[in-house]
Amino acid sequence: MPRPETDIEAGREKLIQTAEAIIRERGAINFTITDLAAEAGMSQSNVYRFFENKDALAEAMAGRWFAELITIIEGLVEADMPARQKLYEFFARRLVIKRTRFEDDPDLFRSYMELGDQHFDVIRGYVDLTDHYMAIILAEAMEEGYFEGLELDQVVSLVNTMVQPFCNPNLMMDMMHLADEDRLRQVVDTILTGLKAHSDKAPEKPELHIAS
Repeated sequence: MPRPETDIEAGREKLIQTAEAIIRERGAINFTITDLAAEAGMSQSNVYRFFENKDALAEAMAGRWFAELITIIEGLVEADMPARQKLYEFFARRLVIKRTRFEDDPDLFRSYMELGDQHFDVIRGYVDLTDHYMAIILAEAMEEGYFEGLELDQVVSLVNTMVQPFCNPNLMMDMMHLADEDRLRQVVDTILTGLKAHSDKAPEKPELHIAS
């Protein structure tokens, strides 16, 4: 007889919370399903009834991590505001959430980063989705006259490079005192003002006058 959905959801939630407690204390590197079963008071076979493997568990944990961030992004994409403000908010709102998570529980934050590094194939979809939404906002900026002479793919790549301290959690942990909203505003303004194609013509070399 199939288990009621509520029991399945409750079991998955218990295991996710147990997994968080383990990686907070020990880090994610040596975390195993055996550890999870022991801490949750379950047999390993029972754990596999909720998550078929460690990747499935990591995917569920990633879903929790990204849920609020994706909701914010989706709301911004639909928002009626100038592209300049929308691009700033795209990074600023997520920056605030990540900084708060780090300050509230730095050990868990670091452990989630380790888990993400181990299971990058699991989180790649969320990263790609974020880039997709950023591309939509950048395309709106291009329609407003920004990024003259550049293709959208170029703009996405360049912007991604320039804002890493404000959106890459691994970098943010080392630069938390610098990655604030004021600096982000300056970076976004600089990107929008200065990011454009330049002439392919090489600058002329200055003539050298050698004294005889």
